Amino acid sequence: MSQQPAPAPARQPLDEHAADSVRAYAAAERAKTDVLASVLEDIAANGYPSPESGVPWETARDAHLARLADEQPRVA
Repeated sequence: MSQQPAPAPARQPLDEHAADSVRAYAAAERAKTDVLASVLEDIAANGYPSPESGVPWETARDAHLARLADEQPRVA
């Protein structure tokens, strides 16, 4: 086995609209990750929240499904 790294694959450039879409997606994912990290840091610093302060999973599920039903259809 060789100790040399494999050559980088050739890349296909994106048009400007596609590149902007990828950047927007990356920013949205980064924002979600930052929120998750702040929640985990809060738990590490202060412990778990009390069950009484939470939302039952059924309520959270129903609210999420309602939000999904209200969204515009998207193409994958």
